[in-house]
Amino acid sequence: MIAHIVLFTLKESTPEGIEKAKELLLSMEGKVEMLRQLEVGVDVIRSPRSADIALYTRFDSLEDLQAYQVHPYHADTVAAYMRSVCSSVVAADYHC
Repeated sequence: MIAHIVLFTLKESTPEGIEKAKELLLSMEGKVEMLRQLEVGVDVIRSPRSADIALYTRFDSLEDLQAYQVHPYHADTVAAYMRSVCSSVVAADYHC
């Protein structure tokens, strides 16, 4: 399996903005068929080094992760929105 973790820092990290981004990320459940696990968490520490939102996903293979990256709902809706509202996005991918 492949784990894909993304940390998002919003340009304006208001409670409403964080909730909207969280709900959009969670909306991939059932729409992006190669997702095996989807978890979204909102930072509770709020330290200067904290990101606002963490996305944790799992895929059966590296090929499925690559297909996810270009899946129309992920690429055109979710990723496009997240790029528009984030000041920083970092990711890590690894075998698990």
